[in-house]
This record gives sequence, structure tokens and C-alpha cells, in this order.
Amino acid sequence: MSNKVALICGIRGQDGSYLAEFLLNKGYEVWGTSRDIGSGNFNNLSFLGIQGKVHLISMNTTDFISVFRVINEISPDEVYNLSGQSSVGLSFDQPKETIESIVLGMLNILEAVRESKKIVRIYHAGSSECFGNTKNKPANENTPFDPLSPYAIAKTTASMLVKNYRSAYGMHVSNGILFNHESVLRPERFVTQKILHTAKKIYEGSSEKLSLGRIDIARDWGWAPEYVEAMWIMLQQDKSDDYVIATGVTTTLEDFVSQVFGFYNLDWKDHVSHSKALVRPLDIRNSYADPSKAEKLLGWSASVKMPDLIGKLIQ
Repeated sequence: MSNKVALICGIRGQDGSYLAEFLLNKGYEVWGTSRDIGSGNFNNLSFLGIQGKVHLISMNTTDFISVFRVINEISPDEVYNLSGQSSVGLSFDQPKETIESIVLGMLNILEAVRESKKIVRIYHAGSSECFGNTKNKPANENTPFDPLSPYAIAKTTASMLVKNYRSAYGMHVSNGILFNHESVLRPERFVTQKILHTAKKIYEGSSEKLSLGRIDIARDWGWAPEYVEAMWIMLQQDKSDDYVIATGVTTTLEDFVSQVFGFYNLDWKDHVSHSKALVRPLDIRNSYADPSKAEKLLGWSASVKMPDLIGKLIQ
């Protein structure tokens, strides 16, 4: 059992909640931040049965004084930065908030740790969105970034900050370049959850239609509880680095929809409509991943892949 202290910035989200559960099982003292713990929604922690087992503290990652105060007060061994606006689609409507929450948030954490007296290991939640279209070639840690959204631009900038602080100051800070990963904790604004919820309602008798934008896009979808383990493994390494975390299996959204409706013995073509309003100004067509470095150096590989992932989500 560990006696380490972990600080999770963004504990209310899918990854933060699963990571908190994982670290508690490892014996960590877990702290989680939210901009306002008095009015925040901690349903994910409650769902996992761990809300009373973690310490919650207010912190605004875009405010350096707030970040510095919390890090010095808690004195963590590990900091996991999972905070920031996390919706690609919403980033087109809220570019300023997205960029500030991700870039300034990461910069403040790096600076606060650099100025603290304790050696702290940091994890940064990067994103496959940074690669843009991988052009049918699996992206690895050496693939150039080509961001196509304000969200991806923010994540790319934050990842560059991580590399800079690692090289300039010798800090132990790793980039987890995570491809899409899902669970029952995803909010319904994510397209996978929208598909799952609507298909279930139609099966139960609803006459509604599932409205989608482009369905020819392709993504590598994984199981979120496995991905948080990879975050932890990165910080246990002697040397920090960047790692692509993915299943290595890419599926089109059309196939995803077909498999979900097929589970209920429904023909998706009878229940899906196209909406131009849901088409983003720019979108990644195909996203392919090469997670071989993580398997080789971290000993991590995804065990839940498509179509088993859909079965787990539905069940």
C-alpha cells in the first residue's frame, strides 16, 4: 500500500473520477480540485462510491495564486492535470475559455511545481486531436501535430509547454496522448453517449430520430478505466516521456452506430437522420494510433477493444 499523496485537477470528470478510484485502491491519499467545491456536481464520484473517500479543495487553474496555494498546502507527490474545457465541438463556440483553461492551467501547474521545494511528478492529459487527420497512417509519439480545432490547438500548446519544462528544468512531467476513450460516466453531449441513449429509448418505444453530423469519421475508441492506469504507470517511470495511449483499432462512426442499434436488433438506417447543424467547421476524418511504445516501455496495452467496448457500454 502506498502512502503517497495525489492531486487530481479536474476530478469531477470521467477520467478524474476513475483515476481517483484507481489511486485509492493503490493506497494513495487523494485530493481533487474543482473551481467551487461548494456548488460542484460530484455525481461521478458518488456513482463510483468514493465521494467520501477523497479530499476536495477549491482551485482555479487559470489563477496562479490559487494553484500555488493548493500545491503548497497539499504537498502532493503526483499531480494529474485533467482539467480544462474538454469538448471539441464546444471549443468552436468558446475558443477563448477553452484555450485559457487548458494552456494557462497547465502553465500555472508547471510554474507552481517548479517554484515549490518538493520534487513532484506531473501528468498532462494530452489528446489525439493534436494529430489532426492521420491520413490512414497510425500516429505515434514522433508524428507531427496538426490541430484542427481550438481544443486541439490548446492541447498542442500545453503539450509543448510540458516538453519545454521537461527539457529546460529537468522536471518529471509526462504527456499522455490519449485517443478517444469512453465509459458510462461520459456526459450525453459526447456523440457516443448520445448514440447509446437514443438507441435505447427507441428500443423502448420512442419514435424519436437520432440526429448526427458526419458519420464517415473514424476513431480509435477505448475503455476509460484502463486508460487511467496508463496515466499512473507513466509517473512511476524513472524518466518522464510522451506516450500514445490507444487500442490500435479504428472504427467509423457509422459502424459504431450500426453495432449499437444491432445490439437491439434495430436497423440504424431507419432511425438516424443527418443534421448539417452538427457538422463542425473542421473535423478529423480518420484517426489511427500506434500505441506500441506504451506497450514496450510501460507494459500497458488495451484489453477492451471494439466491438467488446460497445457491449460494456450498453450493459
